[in-house]
Amino acid sequence: MILESALWIPVLTMLIVFTIQLGKITYTYYALRNSLYTIGQYLSTQQAVNFCDLSGDPVIQSAINLGVTGTADGSAPSLISNLTTSMPAVNIECIDPTNPAVPGTCSTPCGQLGPGPHPDYVVVNIPGGYSITPRMLFLTLSPIVFSPVVTVPFRGTSL
Repeated sequence: MILESALWIPVLTMLIVFTIQLGKITYTYYALRNSLYTIGQYLSTQQAVNFCDLSGDPVIQSAINLGVTGTADGSAPSLISNLTTSMPAVNIECIDPTNPAVPGTCSTPCGQLGPGPHPDYVVVNIPGGYSITPRMLFLTLSPIVFSPVVTVPFRGTSL
């Protein structure tokens, strides 16, 4: 019985470690999607969002801060390790009137007189991806890169 235990304990230990790592990877992906969804939901309900200045609009920056840190001013630490406020990107999509099944870029260009584009969807993603490196006991495996994309219908107003 001692010999059988000595043979099976390393196998069972590896299975337990593998299960824990799989849970961590799944949780990280789920938390990443929720973070991006928070950014999209916040932006889709805001009023007077300037989609012509995606990187400089304070409402968009507040949404990114909220999704990454849990605070609109970005004063708290990141909720997900190694995720920074510079990683998420916000884009907009509009429905093409000639082909409503295919969303694409908005046809109203920025910089004209009058209001900018009024999007139908807010799209939030991480262009470079989010990398996680799983570990199995004393081995470090190849990194896994997550590239989640969240699309949320826009219900607010834009400038």
